[in-house]
Amino acid sequence: MGADSENYVLTFDVGGSHVAAAVCHGEAFQLGPVVSALYPAEQSCEAFLQLIHSLGVEASTGISGVMGAEFAMPGPFDFDKGVSWMRHKLPYLYGVNLRQQLAERCGWKAEKVRFLKDASAFLLGEISAGTARNVARTVGITLGTGIGSAFAVDGRLATEGRGVPPGGEIWNLPYEGRIVEDSLSTRAIQQNYERRTGKIDEVARIAASAAVDPIAAEVFTDFGQHLGRAMRIILADFAPQMVVLGGGISRSAHLFLPAAQSQLEDLNFCLVVSALKDRAPLVGAAAAWFSSAPELELSASVNVRAPGVAEA
Repeated sequence: MGADSENYVLTFDVGGSHVAAAVCHGEAFQLGPVVSALYPAEQSCEAFLQLIHSLGVEASTGISGVMGAEFAMPGPFDFDKGVSWMRHKLPYLYGVNLRQQLAERCGWKAEKVRFLKDASAFLLGEISAGTARNVARTVGITLGTGIGSAFAVDGRLATEGRGVPPGGEIWNLPYEGRIVEDSLSTRAIQQNYERRTGKIDEVARIAASAAVDPIAAEVFTDFGQHLGRAMRIILADFAPQMVVLGGGISRSAHLFLPAAQSQLEDLNFCLVVSALKDRAPLVGAAAAWFSSAPELELSASVNVRAPGVAEA
């Protein structure tokens, strides 16, 4: 592949229902083919590790000299140590040192396996190669099962400082007598729809019916109004220039974005939808890798070891 063939990192996005993987080139954050798979029916650590390994082998086929792997992970998770503390999702990983387990499975040194918060990866992706390039003060918000968030100043993640909540997390901040996530999540949309219709349905189906179902349309309008009001309160001190929306619910942004923007008309920031969409966390994971590892030597590169193949 030439002299720069080792300027690659394998990136993973560990999501709510599936895992995606790709190899990313460090020069322009160009992703190779994205491969993904649903979580295996067998809910065990072993099955999870096998899934990660097989996706890594598939994504890096034909590419030599991959320098390591960066994982965009949901929390709670110890990103420095690589230990999962999730109980409500992927409970079989609770307390597992994934850095050690994945390094052993893939034939890597432990320091070649790194982790960052999924919302942080999303925002870094948009900053590096998406709609937030060259924007000084940015916020990324992912809307899905829960609400994720990340803050950045001059292209660097911020977990403290003016207007930044602890750790950059907004899900548990107070909002209208509850917390933010109670009004801005999959659950919030489903509960609003159920209150109005007596029916329980998936968010995607509610969104798909909005063109012909006034109640479904009203549910998303309500969601947008809550989003706008919450951002008005939460982001006032940080004063972002741009807020980028991602996550599964953002696919239906046309149904709620106008209502959100109506709550923000006198504020000086843009509210936009992700340009990279599902690819953003994969690109952002690569951006995190290369920004934190400028000292790595090309000779320290690694390869994903296929079953039965010794490490080179």
